[in-house]
Amino acid sequence: MHSEPAQPRPQINLVDPELYSHGDPFEQWRWLRANEPVYWHPPTDLPGFWALTRYEDVRTAYRDSETFSSAQGILLRPAEHGEDPGGGRTLALTDPPRHRQLRGLVDEWFALRSVRGFEPEMTEVANRVIDDALARGTCDFVADIAARVPLYVICNMMGVPSSDWEHLFKLTSQAFGAGDPMTQRFAHLDIMGYFEDLQAAKAANPSDDLVSILATASIDGTPLSPEDIILNCDNLLVGGTENTRIAAAGGMLALLEHPDQWRMLSEDPGLLPSAVEEILRWTSTATHIMRTAVRPIDIHGHSIEVGDRVTFWLPSANRDESVFEEPDQFDIQRKPNRHLALGFGEHFCLGSVLARAELRILYNELLRRSIRIELDGTPTRLTSIVVNGPEYLPVRLTATAAA
Repeated sequence: MHSEPAQPRPQINLVDPELYSHGDPFEQWRWLRANEPVYWHPPTDLPGFWALTRYEDVRTAYRDSETFSSAQGILLRPAEHGEDPGGGRTLALTDPPRHRQLRGLVDEWFALRSVRGFEPEMTEVANRVIDDALARGTCDFVADIAARVPLYVICNMMGVPSSDWEHLFKLTSQAFGAGDPMTQRFAHLDIMGYFEDLQAAKAANPSDDLVSILATASIDGTPLSPEDIILNCDNLLVGGTENTRIAAAGGMLALLEHPDQWRMLSEDPGLLPSAVEEILRWTSTATHIMRTAVRPIDIHGHSIEVGDRVTFWLPSANRDESVFEEPDQFDIQRKPNRHLALGFGEHFCLGSVLARAELRILYNELLRRSIRIELDGTPTRLTSIVVNGPEYLPVRLTATAAA
């Protein structure tokens, strides 16, 4: 049962980016879960939309791909920006059967057996990044550790030469970090241009990597167009880095804020798998996911019409009191932990096994090497309605034992 909150109705504005950097969105989500779990959010500079905040409603909608389409976009965007260019063309922005066909091209690379085969390389990457941070003594855990591990790993899988990894790191930092919108736009165009050249090279001389698979793939006898290949490369790069980066940094911040949990993990590294699941639940880095209704449906007495935008607020679903005991407590021993941080249904995260492995390996190497980590300043949070978590996490790393 959802208990009535003691506080009065807060002002509801889920699309204020400042809410996620300087406010308390959980106050609004808590009230909505208890009182208006299917909430019509009036238009702002963004179109109006329905907001789902309860776990079961989000899970059910995720599973119903025949009603809730991804092809019109999966994030809220101003109407003047037009349609998402990846709509109907990329893994994230397609519906069945096209989604299954695209996913089938690369699924094997992200399966458990394949990811296990990559673990030695992931461990090497993690240790290289940790060594660089240790040499500096102080660093930004977000940019210098959490961002580099998943980026270097996915670049390796995509066949990006190691000499280009740092170049792509700089471009992705500009494209997806805070800063001037024009700088972000030009950096994103540079990323697309990079993959335009790479896919052409791989089409001419394919090798054993993800870009080669896409560059030589056909669906129903028709090769993927160069534009579709570039869009899907961009999708793989972003999907393979952004949320893992924020989850790794947010998890580190949570462990620093709850030293008893870090101590428990240090004493029993066998808790790492459940710790990773709790970090995923706790951080819930994708703030919202959007679907578009393609047929009418009733949810708790509310009529959702064709064309309506419906948003899933994942941090809210993952703190639902009816599913998680003491949901506002960070507990690395939490079981069961059926969070929705990696999606559900048709669009369950392609890289879920990879993301879990990267988080586990990174934290395991920090623990194995007995590296002491302390805050070295004040963290800041992202000002965004798309992803949430640390933007800047200053830390001091000290090697207290030989690796």
